[in-house]
Amino acid sequence: MNNYETVFILTPVLSDAQMKEAVEKIKDILQTENAEIVNEENWGLRKLAYPIEKKTTGFYQLIEFKANPGTIAVLETQFRRDERVIRFLTFRQDKYALDYAEKRRNLKVSNESGKEN
Repeated sequence: MNNYETVFILTPVLSDAQMKEAVEKIKDILQTENAEIVNEENWGLRKLAYPIEKKTTGFYQLIEFKANPGTIAVLETQFRRDERVIRFLTFRQDKYALDYAEKRRNLKVSNESGKEN
């Protein structure tokens, strides 16, 4: 199993419930394909670098997971079929990207625990 990271942008016209439903659909596909979700981050509504389909903002979502290479084809096919997804990028993490992602997760956890105190 390889480590992967996918970032996708959802159209900004979705309600919170619709956005969560779209993310859950993607997570269900990964779980159906026996992928192990390592980390999930909702980056929220952000401005796009350039207009896509006449939209200037989008809901960004990041999912890190472990999966077999065949899972990526299924996942990207689903991204293309879902009209709520306006852009996506999936890549296999090498050892350096994996180390960086782990440090970023640990930093996020330590920042969240610092806020609670």
